[in-house]
Amino acid sequence: MAREPRIAAHLGRPETPDEIAARKAESSRIYRGSQTFRNLIVALVVSLAVVAVIVWGVPRGEAPEPAPINVAVIAADAEETTGHDAIVPDAPDDWRVNSARLENGDVTTWSIAYVPTETGFLRLSQGFDADETWAARVLGGAAPTDAVTIDGVRWDVYEISDPEANANVSYALGTQAGADHVLVYGSSEPEVAADLAALVADQIDALATAEGTPE
Repeated sequence: MAREPRIAAHLGRPETPDEIAARKAESSRIYRGSQTFRNLIVALVVSLAVVAVIVWGVPRGEAPEPAPINVAVIAADAEETTGHDAIVPDAPDDWRVNSARLENGDVTTWSIAYVPTETGFLRLSQGFDADETWAARVLGGAAPTDAVTIDGVRWDVYEISDPEANANVSYALGTQAGADHVLVYGSSEPEVAADLAALVADQIDALATAEGTPE
């Protein structure tokens, strides 16, 4: 015996073929939509997992330390370029050298920048064929406030009243070395500047003697 069509509860009668087809089509649409959403969530989770592996799983070493600056080698190149003897302090091993270079301008300058272990910074600058007027320009127009003798070399003392207006330079020592003028300046304590001045006393004396300049 033929089976009678199932009565749809919401209709109170059997569904017509068109209604059956429409119901199945709607069910398929809902199913496909749920699958698409589920796939999207899965893809998002997978993407986050890949990012986590990259961020946390890939080894990252520290940046390599910069190569040490060989002041003596750079000074030799500066001497060959200028024909002047360049002062090279025998600085303590724990003083970091930030730069050593020849600077061109109205006065060609051999310059070394140090970071002593205590605090602040110190720069040694040798102005070739320069005098105290060059020193005043470097120090923002400052004038000597005193004088001091360190290991037989007489230095002018500069105490900068407004360091913030002068590249944070608060203290300087300056002396004539033959045809050149030498500055030791920065933000370190005066005692540290004096230590650097003492390290170059012999070289300053040699420059002065070579030029016939009295001490």
